Amino acid sequence: MALTVPPTPAPAPPPARTPAAPHLLDNAAWAALTGPHAHFAERIGRAARYPADISPFTALEDPSDPRAWADLARLIGPGDTTAVTGVREVPEGWEIVESGEGVQFTDTALRAEPAPEAVRIGPADVPEVLELVGLTQPGPFRPRTVELGTYLGIRENGGRGRLIALAGERLHPPGWTEISAVCTHPDHRGRGLATRLVRAVAAGIRERGETPFLHTGAHNTSAIRLYESIGFTLRRHSRFLLVRAPGLA
Repeated sequence: MALTVPPTPAPAPPPARTPAAPHLLDNAAWAALTGPHAHFAERIGRAARYPADISPFTALEDPSDPRAWADLARLIGPGDTTAVTGVREVPEGWEIVESGEGVQFTDTALRAEPAPEAVRIGPADVPEVLELVGLTQPGPFRPRTVELGTYLGIRENGGRGRLIALAGERLHPPGWTEISAVCTHPDHRGRGLATRLVRAVAAGIRERGETPFLHTGAHNTSAIRLYESIGFTLRRHSRFLLVRAPGLA
């Protein structure tokens, strides 16, 4: 009697892959302005911004949502400009005035530790900070930026002289804090001052149970080498835009 061999069943199709949820740091400004920095936020619907004397950044809940752009236009006013991140294209009627490529790093192996020589930077130090930032160009810094978090500096002559190095906290999404305004006076580079301040600011962030992250320009190879050498890992490339809202009809 012939044996009947049952057909081999077809393999089951692989389960459908659901898209990964966006990471909080993909839209860090929005996460900050609707989270720990909500008390700073000027907001209309799906768009929010910091006061102009604190930070130039605005944020969209979803950069692909035309309603968010409509809210942003109402927030900043016809024909006005603002800085946005995480955006590749703008809707019809908007204009890209400037653009720049950046990189985002997260702390994966940083040795965080206090810097005994560091001093806390407050409102009274802002004129000196603005002078140092203007000389070194680490990124936007406004008269009230120091209100966003802890800023530390190193001064000449054991803390009694001029401000020669700076680092502090900027964006604050839940569970994360951005290290920003990292700079050293040109006359004092090569001494590891910026590294000591980054480690010290990170120590304060870690004490809160949060993780440091930071941004720099995609072409700033010296900063990228420094951050990678002390324990930061590249997470993503980003784009910074200065955009102009549609004008009055």
